[in-house]
Amino acid sequence: MEFVWQVEDESVKLKTFLKGKGVSKKLLAKIKFHGGTMLVNDSVQNALHVVTPGDIVKIIIPDEGEHETLIPYDAPLEIVFEDEHLLVVNKPKDVASIPAQYHPVGTMAHRVKHYYNEQKYVNRIVHVVTRLDRDTTGLMLFAKHGFAHAMLDKQLQNKTLNKYYTALVSGKIDDLSEEGQIDLKIGRDMTSLIKRQVTEEGQEALTNYWLEKKTAEVAQVKIQLKTGRTHQIRVHFSGVGCPLLGDNLYGGNMDLGIDRQALHCTRLEFIHPFTHEPMILTQEIPEDMKQVMNQ
Repeated sequence: MEFVWQVEDESVKLKTFLKGKGVSKKLLAKIKFHGGTMLVNDSVQNALHVVTPGDIVKIIIPDEGEHETLIPYDAPLEIVFEDEHLLVVNKPKDVASIPAQYHPVGTMAHRVKHYYNEQKYVNRIVHVVTRLDRDTTGLMLFAKHGFAHAMLDKQLQNKTLNKYYTALVSGKIDDLSEEGQIDLKIGRDMTSLIKRQVTEEGQEALTNYWLEKKTAEVAQVKIQLKTGRTHQIRVHFSGVGCPLLGDNLYGGNMDLGIDRQALHCTRLEFIHPFTHEPMILTQEIPEDMKQVMNQ
C-alpha cells in the first residue's frame, strides 16, 4: 500500500517528516526490514535523508497477509461504510466483538475475516478500533491495515473519535433531566467476575446524556461517554435508579419486550486519518428497541 505527501514547511530528516504524518518507529522498521520502501522524488532513501520543501515523499508499506489463528466465519455482515482504509459495520445483538474464552468463534472479528477473504484483500488482519459488548448493537469501526489502526488509536487517546449511544431505561425516569451528566466512580463488584458497581474506591467515570423521548414507563436517552470504564453506561444508569431495559445483570426491567440490554451505538464521529474529512456515521436503533417505544 502506497502513501504520498509533499513536503511544504521546512527541511527536516525523512524520519521526522514521516513522524509528523503519523508513521511510527514500529512502522518505519516494518518498511525497512519487511519489504517496504521509502522514496523521495522517486529515489529510494533512508530515514536520515533530509527532505526539503517541494519534495514528494512516498512510502510503500508491505502487505500484512493474515492472522492464521482467526478462523473465518460465514455470517451476514451489514456494511455501513467502507473504503480502502476503513470498514464500519452494524453489529447485531448476541454477537461478541472479538474472540474470548466463552465466545471462541462466530464473533464480529471472525465475520470480518471471512468478508476480507471473500473480497480477496491482500491485508486480512482484522484491526478492531471500537468494540461493543455482546448484547449491545450498532456501529463498530475496523481499520483495514495497521497504519490506519494506529492513526485511529491516536484519535481515541485524544478523544477526537466520539461514540454516541441510544439506551432505553426505566425506573426513576422522572428524575432524569433534559440534559445531564452522571459522575459516579466505578469499580469491581467483588461478588462477581464480570460485574461492576458504583463505589467511592473506583475509577473516575463520566457519562453525558440527553433525554430524547419518554413514555409512562420508559425513557429513550442519547449518551456520550467521557471515560471508558467497563459496563459504564449500564452501571451509571443503574446507579441513578434507571437501569437499562433487559439488563438482568444490573437490575433492568425484563417485562417490557426486550431480553438484552437496550443499548445501541447510533453515531460515530472522527476525522478520516488520510483524507482528513470529518466523518459522521449514523445507524438507527434496531427493531426490538423501536417496538418498545412504539407500544
